[in-house]
Amino acid sequence: MSVQPIRLLGDPVLRTPAKPVVDFDAELRRLVSDLTDTMLDAPGAGLAAPQLGVGLRVFTWHVEGETGHLVNPTLTLSEETQLGPEGCLSIPDLSIDCLRAQDVVAHGFDMHGEPLVVQGSALLARAIQHETDHLDGVLFIDRLDRESRREAMRVIRESEWFGGPPQVKVSPHPMLGKGL
Repeated sequence: MSVQPIRLLGDPVLRTPAKPVVDFDAELRRLVSDLTDTMLDAPGAGLAAPQLGVGLRVFTWHVEGETGHLVNPTLTLSEETQLGPEGCLSIPDLSIDCLRAQDVVAHGFDMHGEPLVVQGSALLARAIQHETDHLDGVLFIDRLDRESRREAMRVIRESEWFGGPPQVKVSPHPMLGKGL
């Protein structure tokens, strides 16, 4: 449908747990389309509805050429972990190693209400965990060890985009323009 502004750190919607989707209708299909268009334009490996200001449990991903979406996900995580670089479209210009499960099995639904199971490892597992965290009001910086979080917060505080009102900010992505 269309590229939408991405909410940035500091917007309360990013810290608010999303509600389960109950209506699998044209509005949900439009949301999935907007999420996909915005994610691909950014570009990013995933995007969750709260990042567009919508408090529903739905996200999209684009990993290794494969694009998909998941509604109302529940995850089963492997005990084996991976440490690797992670970033977030809601926290521009920050990439830092984050510990995640190596493998994930995600159960949920597609935008038509059909049951869906997605199995992923490595980057896909990381993206699914990251986006599901967004649905729970959790950001990847919350998952960092103390020292890494301190460094991340320093970088964020020094960022051009961070600080003060307004609480609702627009992505500094060049296609969207700064401060729109």
